[in-house]
Amino acid sequence: MSTTFIVGGGLAGLSAAVALAGNGRKVVLIEGAPQAGGRCRSYFDPQLGCTIDNGNHLVLSGNTAVQDYLASIGAAGALAGPDRAVFDFCDVAADRRWTIRPNDGLLAWWIFSASRRVPDTQPGEYVALLRLMLADSDQRIEDVIACRGALWDRLLEPFLLAALNTEPRSASAKLAGAVIAESLAKGGRAYRPRIAHPTLAFAFVDPALKFLERQGADIHIGQRVRALAMDARRVTALDIAGSPVAVEEKDTVILAVPPWAATELLPDVTAPTEFRAIVNAHFRILPPKGSPLMTGVIGGAAQWIFAFPDRISITVSGADAIVDDDRETLARRFWADVAKVLRLPAELPPWQVVKERRATFAATPDQAGRRPSAATRWGNLLLAGDWTDTGLPATIEGAIRSGQKAAQLALARTPV
Repeated sequence: MSTTFIVGGGLAGLSAAVALAGNGRKVVLIEGAPQAGGRCRSYFDPQLGCTIDNGNHLVLSGNTAVQDYLASIGAAGALAGPDRAVFDFCDVAADRRWTIRPNDGLLAWWIFSASRRVPDTQPGEYVALLRLMLADSDQRIEDVIACRGALWDRLLEPFLLAALNTEPRSASAKLAGAVIAESLAKGGRAYRPRIAHPTLAFAFVDPALKFLERQGADIHIGQRVRALAMDARRVTALDIAGSPVAVEEKDTVILAVPPWAATELLPDVTAPTEFRAIVNAHFRILPPKGSPLMTGVIGGAAQWIFAFPDRISITVSGADAIVDDDRETLARRFWADVAKVLRLPAELPPWQVVKERRATFAATPDQAGRRPSAATRWGNLLLAGDWTDTGLPATIEGAIRSGQKAAQLALARTPV
């Protein structure tokens, strides 16, 4: 039987491994970090005295790859969220609050209701979403729609910044359109917000590892692949911690590592070279009863507030301008927003700030054009990762799709 070696145990690598093992294939999963999950990880934080996620990774009810992956690993019920698409916002400067309530169906009649749409907008303005869906790959968002006004300030800018992790005006209009086509354009039932509960590891990582163990996969955690040995046609061996492991003619290698690691192992690959930061903060305090799962913050330091049963967390996307700021200064700045939005005391509770300097590739037209396909010129080498050409920005849905695509190609290459 052929073997598929998967280098990288983030969500792209895990989803590839799950798809292959579920089809009866022999899988060897190799992860260099002390734990699987990549940028989707959880850990016990002694400063807070509880388990937290490195970031607040939001998914949507219409993310089909996510749903298929969770069902495969027996974690279909591991996401929490409202029964309907409801989005709460607060403008902290103007002290104004509103809730967007899309309807479930494809016909977006909610935009004709002043009580359900963005305040101070008109139904005709929402045509901007269609223009983004028709954008070309070389266009920026500001080339396609007007980046001003209430609809932009109160919905599109915060939504697209979160989805693209890049300043929206200069971001890829095509990627923005892809997000809209798979969420807003499909009706509210496709974009009900979903959060891993109680943690990312509980939902996405631990059940996958248990599934792979049951399927007989060979899992190596904390063992880094240092090099690939290659000839003109294929990968011939993996250097794992200084020890060569032969890759037979019928075997396949899926490289599911971040782009900077991929280019070290495979200098000939074209990959994104610019990245954007995300900053998250966690506060050990119970949210007020009835707090929304998430609240968008307009005009503040925080962008999104997440109310978990045992803590409150915030996320700031496109955070390059603040990623080097003092952590306590950031915590105090964020808490001022949280206290105002959730009407909590101004005193800073126990906190933790987590910085991801290279959280995602920069979702600009130039960088999007550097994303490679899953197949490579080496017959037995495939690529996976949210930075590959998934058609989506760097999201959990994109990462899982990339792993599933690589698995499909691996299955087609070596039929049983």
